[in-house]
Amino acid sequence: MVYITTSDLDEAKFIGRTLVKERLIACANIFPITSIYHWEGLQENEEVVVLLKTTTDKLKKIEQRVKELHSYEIPCIISFAIDGYKDYLNWIKREVK
Repeated sequence: MVYITTSDLDEAKFIGRTLVKERLIACANIFPITSIYHWEGLQENEEVVVLLKTTTDKLKKIEQRVKELHSYEIPCIISFAIDGYKDYLNWIKREVK
């Protein structure tokens, strides 16, 4: 699973749709958040999170593509291992090429 934040819904959909079309991910879940962080001072902004469902062998390629597609100078790209319903995890494996 890869967690990224984006500036707005359009960017989130663009990145998610691109990665699904390229078969790097099986699915993108998109939802709004409020982020509070330091970047040239204290910031509080509305952003959009995208959860990218994929396999571990695609992580480096996803990181590369997100950096190419993203508007941020340093985008948030965090990956973590997942476990869950085996049929669903197998579906992810089948969809990712």
